[in-house]
Formats: sequence, structure tokens, C-alpha cells
Amino acid sequence: MLQNKGLTVIDVYQAWCGPCKAMQTLFRKLKTELNEDEILHFVVAEANSIATLQPFRDNCEPIFLFSVNGKIVTKIEGANAPLVNQKIINLINEERKIAAGEMVRPQYHEITFVDSDTEDAGEAFNENVDQLYSIAIIKPEAVITGKTIKIKEKPDFEDFVTLMTTGISYILVVSQDNKQEPPCEETVSNPENKEPKETSEDQHEMATPTVMRKKWDSLQEYLERQNISQFCDVEENTTNVNKFIDIFFPDFKSISKLEKTLALLRPDLFQEKKEDVFNIIQDEGFKILMQREIVLSEEEAKTLCKEYENEDYFGNLIENMTSGPSLALVLLRENGLQHWKELIGPSTVEEAKERLLESLCIQFATKSFPINQLYGSDSLEAAEMEIQYFFPPQNTLALIKPHATHEQREEIFSIIKEAGFDITQMKEILLTKEQADKIYFKITNKDFYKDVLEILSEGPSVVMILTKWNAVSEWRRLMGPTDPEEAKLLSPDSIRAKFGITVLKNCVHGSSNIQEAMETINRIFEEFVPENSEEH
Repeated sequence: MLQNKGLTVIDVYQAWCGPCKAMQTLFRKLKTELNEDEILHFVVAEANSIATLQPFRDNCEPIFLFSVNGKIVTKIEGANAPLVNQKIINLINEERKIAAGEMVRPQYHEITFVDSDTEDAGEAFNENVDQLYSIAIIKPEAVITGKTIKIKEKPDFEDFVTLMTTGISYILVVSQDNKQEPPCEETVSNPENKEPKETSEDQHEMATPTVMRKKWDSLQEYLERQNISQFCDVEENTTNVNKFIDIFFPDFKSISKLEKTLALLRPDLFQEKKEDVFNIIQDEGFKILMQREIVLSEEEAKTLCKEYENEDYFGNLIENMTSGPSLALVLLRENGLQHWKELIGPSTVEEAKERLLESLCIQFATKSFPINQLYGSDSLEAAEMEIQYFFPPQNTLALIKPHATHEQREEIFSIIKEAGFDITQMKEILLTKEQADKIYFKITNKDFYKDVLEILSEGPSVVMILTKWNAVSEWRRLMGPTDPEEAKLLSPDSIRAKFGITVLKNCVHGSSNIQEAMETINRIFEEFVPENSEEH
């Protein structure tokens, strides 16, 4: 089967259920429309009787593998007809362009079969997950000679200490880049300046790691595949990695990390040039997590303008700051606090003219007051306190229903984080009627409630407390309309538009208002005590 010319789509099925009947109509249609040159083939494969397909056994979801000229290059989990349809069309179009000499065959990375129940299951790297790190220690002899070193399978600890203290080691903090670029061909430097051996085309393909195709792969496994694992020890346990980072790289947490900062547009700037500021914020790579129009009280204005209190114009400044709405923003970016401070420039126009003529202080200077029309937090500690003040946190209850797949759950977690929510508490539970009543207490007397209970009984749900300013309404906006079909039209980027199936199987649920949220949270998370939570 793998010798077929062109594209072969493999329906991997379980012996107890047979091939996916729901997709057969689509396959017949595609074969009629696309197979005039006989480069599209459909086959079935029973996971239970094929050793290579062992990782897919006992999987309730259909699995579709895509083989191009004998190499399995991608897979799709679940009977997602639009996704499968588009994948087939794209691959067939590529094959035709290759046959016509219009493009060179891509260097596909052949996928590795992994257990679909693990976090590594899935074809593509998810760019939204938290950055994961490993510690790699390149051993002294490898540093000195560039050669592999032989170590007993279970070396004596004293011998191992002697070995590791014979010379310099390289200690690396390693993470996977979000960009799926091929890695460098040279894995270890060659201090002897020997010419590298030429590799055959087959060897070059093997040297391109499947790790770049997956969400996160084992660095140790990759080194073993490249026959270079003897060079270094690898630690991938998150707890141990954090300990090693604290020991070897005490300043690591302050380097190139995402930071939140509070930004403020004073009333005149907000009214006249808001869009110009927003364009600059976007161009500089900031993400606006939260924004809020606020009319400052006199006390708040004096606190924010304290540095000008000895100036003659201080009284007029306070009057201006309280005369209309200012715009408070929470900005997120790598090294965001320092970058925003450098971008806006000094606190006064006079100082900016002396040092930073290209700063926003100069660009948005007004005749009214010789001060910077933009504000930024002075430190991470100040930013945290100011954000808490202007955007007091609120809690809401969120539920991911049982029919959401593991991959969908991971994507929903990423969406939640990107939207600026903190997951304050979370637990995975099979909701009994008693527990479901605590969440859906407003509809327990409705005729359709028995259908809701049936859906919830299909498997464990994920119940969360989400914390953010204006959390209740923000979570409802992120979920989208109750009906997934309506969500696709009105809010195509919402969770229900992306993952919902029907009104009952719409993937997620959330509280309708703050009172309902607090009541439900207290019932489900009895031990939960909110900190600095906005009550109203």
C-alpha cells in the first residue's frame, strides 16, 4: 500500500467498531472529483492487527494517516470532515504541481507514532503552550575532544563525580522554538576542525528530527536517535529543571520573559490620538490584555502625578486629569515593562528633547502641559499593584464538557491564557447529578436538563475558577453564543464556534453573572477563598 503513487489516506480503525462510515461519503466524492490521474487512494487499517499501529489501539476517535510516496507525513484525529477534505485537496494539488515541474517536492518530516493519550499526541506544534525547558549538560570529555565517551551503565557515584569534575562542562537551558525551522546540521562543535562527513540524501532526511513536528518531544530520545546521547546528560523533569536553572542561571527568570505593565493615556491624548497610540502599541509587538476607560478621582490623579507636585502647573494638571476619561491598558510583551518605558521616554518634554527626540513623549507632546502624555509602571512590583488597582480581579466558574478531546482541551487552555485569564483552581471530575446541580442550579427544573445530565455523564469534565478583571463577561464573550452554528456566524473566533457540535455539546459553560459565579464557586470549590476579588 505504501508503494502507491501520490497520496494514500489511511483510515485507522478499531476491530470492535470498523472503519469510519461517517467519512466514506466524503472519500467517494473526493475520489470522483480528484482522482482522474489516479494519484489519490483510500485504504483502511485495523490497529489491533498491525504492530506499527499499536499506539492507536483502544482509541475511540478515528485516526486518518496521510502517506505521500511511501512516507506517512501527517495525521488527523477525529472525523473532522472539513479538515480532512482540505488536507487531501492541498496534498493532491502539491502532487500535481510536482508532476508538472512547477514545484520541488517538500522535504516532509515523517511523523512518529506516539500514544494518543499522551501530551505529545498530535501532528502540529501548538504555539500557544507554555514554553518548556530542559537542562542539558555536555560532559567535560565531550567538550575537550568532541568525541563520545564511554560510561558504565551504572557507574559508581564517586567515579561519576571524578569524571564530571575533570574539566569544563557546558550547561544549556534548551527550549523548542515556536517556529518550525530545521535545526542546524552541526549538533556539537568540532574543536579538532575536522571536515564533516558528507551525508546521503536518506541520512539527511533522518537527521531532520520529528521533534520539530510535535508539540514537545523528549530531548533525550532525539539525542539517542542522532547517536550523540553519550555527549550529555539531560534533565526534563519540570521540578528538577527549575532547581537547576535557579542554581546555574540565577538571573534566568529576568531574561527575555513576558512581562505585564500598566500603561495610561492621559485625557487629552485619549480623546485626540488614541488610534495612533494603538497602532504604535501593535507595531511594537505588545498585546493589549485589558483596557478600561476611567475618570480619575482627585486622589488617584495626585498619586499618578506625584512626581510633578512641586511644579507650578500641578494644580492645573490635576484638574485636567480629572476632567474626563483616561485610558488604562495592561500591555504584555517580552521585557514589556522596560520596552514601554524606553518607548514613551522621560516624564517631561524638556528632558525628552535633550535625550530622546524619537520618544512618544515628543511625538504626542501638547501645549497644555510640558509632561509626558503617556504613563508606564516603574517596576514589575509597581506594575502588579497598579494593575490590581485599576483592574481588580474577578472570579468566574468555567467548565469544559466531556466531549472535548484532549487536544481541544489543550487548545482551550491556551486560548484562556492568551486572553489574560489566570486559572486559579482546576479539577477534573465526573459530574454526578448532585454535582451538576451545583453548577446548573438555575435549570434543574427544565425539561431539557435530563439531556444536559446525559452529556455530562459521558466522561470527566474540567471545572475551573478563572480570574481576571471583568472575568464573567470576558469568559462569556470568549465562549461565544450557546448554539455553535450561531457562534460560527456571529463570533467565529470563539471557543464554541471552533469546538462546539450542538447546543448541548457546545464544549464549554460559564456563569451568567457575578452572583451566580460566586455561588457556584462556593458550592464546587468549598475550600476556595478569593483573594482581592472584586465582589461587584
